[in-house]
Amino acid sequence: MTTVAVTPHPYRITPARVLRSEWHKLRSLRSTWITLGSAAALVLAVGILMGTTYTSGGGDSDVDTVVMVLYGTTLGTLCTVVLGILVTAGEYSTGMIHASLTAVPQRLPVLRAKAAVFAATVFTVMLATSLVTFFVAQFFLDDTDQAASLTDPGVLRAIAGNAAGTTLLSLIALGLGALLRSIPGAIGAFIGGVMVLPEVLTMLPYDAVETAVRYFPTQAAGVLGSATPLPDAASNGAALLALALWASAALVSAAALLRRRDA
Repeated sequence: MTTVAVTPHPYRITPARVLRSEWHKLRSLRSTWITLGSAAALVLAVGILMGTTYTSGGGDSDVDTVVMVLYGTTLGTLCTVVLGILVTAGEYSTGMIHASLTAVPQRLPVLRAKAAVFAATVFTVMLATSLVTFFVAQFFLDDTDQAASLTDPGVLRAIAGNAAGTTLLSLIALGLGALLRSIPGAIGAFIGGVMVLPEVLTMLPYDAVETAVRYFPTQAAGVLGSATPLPDAASNGAALLALALWASAALVSAAALLRRRDA
């Protein structure tokens, strides 16, 4: 019997190669660095503004220090949300998704790789931005009643939680982009469903609704970014779990439809 040596295929699909492919796509797009740069610039600019204009004993003296100096995160999150939608829905608008799914016929590894690469990038950028903003703002707040340091109780946790909250909100947007396959549709769904709906629900005079709203994405993200406990809000652990479940639900729903629908 003749034994034939089989050479491994040099282009075998592996998780590492799919991740590398998605990282290459993400970093090679100009929109990635424009949106991330805009997010970082907004957070830093608002932090400097809050630090330079603050005076002790004013109306903001009872505001959590981390919340105050990172107030620009709300604007920065809008940038990363748009980027998350572009990562998925943007490929459908350009037709690039056909090449991606042809290269990886199993489909789901593509979505997982997109989410992993995007989450790691956003978290790294926002954590670095939050740390820089905090230190720069504290340079101006050093002689005020809002002076703080990383070693103060809850400060470092809140800075990391601020980055984690932005990342998970952006993952929800990424999932919506994959679900709706439309950039305007996903942006509208995020603004309406994630940002506006909770505010509308709080107007209803029902305790159960008020309790449920505490675990909605934007409310949970706000808890993670505060160094001191917020009144009538979820605990840090519950808020992180709720936000992670929202992001997981968006991605699992997108994965289920990705398997069933044509590209």
